[in-house]
Amino acid sequence: MSDHASDFVLQAISFDTLEGWKDDDPSGLFEVMRSCRRQITEVKPYRTGSLGLSSEDLLPLLIAAEDFTPSSRASARGFFETHCRPFLICRNDGSSGFVTAFYEPEIEVSDQPDDVFRFPFYRRPDDLIDLDESNRPAELDQAYAFGRLHDGRVSAYPDRQAIDQGFLEGRGLEIAWAKSKVDVFFVHVQGAARLRYRDGHIGRITYAAKAGHAFSAIGKLLIERGEIDRAEISMQSIRSWLAHNPERVDEVLWHNRSYIFFREAAVADPSAGPIAAAKVPLLAGRSLAVDRLIHTFGFPFFIRAESLTHLDDGRAFARLMLALDTGSAIVGPARGDIFTGSGDLAGERAGTVRNAADFAILIPNAAAGRFD
Repeated sequence: MSDHASDFVLQAISFDTLEGWKDDDPSGLFEVMRSCRRQITEVKPYRTGSLGLSSEDLLPLLIAAEDFTPSSRASARGFFETHCRPFLICRNDGSSGFVTAFYEPEIEVSDQPDDVFRFPFYRRPDDLIDLDESNRPAELDQAYAFGRLHDGRVSAYPDRQAIDQGFLEGRGLEIAWAKSKVDVFFVHVQGAARLRYRDGHIGRITYAAKAGHAFSAIGKLLIERGEIDRAEISMQSIRSWLAHNPERVDEVLWHNRSYIFFREAAVADPSAGPIAAAKVPLLAGRSLAVDRLIHTFGFPFFIRAESLTHLDDGRAFARLMLALDTGSAIVGPARGDIFTGSGDLAGERAGTVRNAADFAILIPNAAAGRFD
């Protein structure tokens, strides 16, 4: 069970009272839902979160979506109105939910290091192992999902500072090299990237594993130190501060001990989003990262953020989305990360999203009765 499982309740509501629902167009979700069905039925069901909703609960909705083609935005909404019931996620302390956003950066790289391209993206090392209750040493916190197996002993894996200082050098784990340590760091935060090689071809990397240490936000550090005002914090303001304080870059980046390892991903369709934790391509503006300890991938969430207007041409953000990813900083029942797309423009849109939001989960009819 998640530590947050008792921090909230689900409140049954109607679609008529779901503010913003009648203006949404969820037509683009059906192809993604078909991909989710293939993943669940042909590969592996999604892990069930502590809320108790399973892939089996989701499957009737995905089966119904298989042969449904919406003829209009109203018919797309009607599909969900027929097959689901909405429940508002209410935190017991009365606080609202919160959304940020993420994107897929495009980074210029080289397949060989030189004086310019010096900062590597690493594959998962062979001495990094998954931890569970059967093999986690008593001295490692329960939050550690990965550790190091060396000479028959399991311990914490070296952290960002140790790896930056050369712990993995000489093991042939490098996928590619970037020009900027800061660029590499922000790819770690996003969890995926497009790689533009010097000969022009495009590669892709996506999350494979992490060293295991807790994520520590460097934005929070800079706020606490008085370097950036809380009201001004964003990916852009953090990057600007790092660019103007090069002598302090290592100190600040090493504050976040978490380190991400990647795997190369096929680029069959350059226009498609990256494959994330749910093992299906992300759809820009319609894919949500959630706390997977609580929620289960593939379920629809309606997110309304009154103050988030720059993603929808000045209108309040109000969209049906699918839970398709997760992240170390995404903790809690009403906490989400919106995927804005790939490239620099998507990064500009994502970097300033820090908004209060209402979360409603749509539960397929057969399972909804368990939550009344």
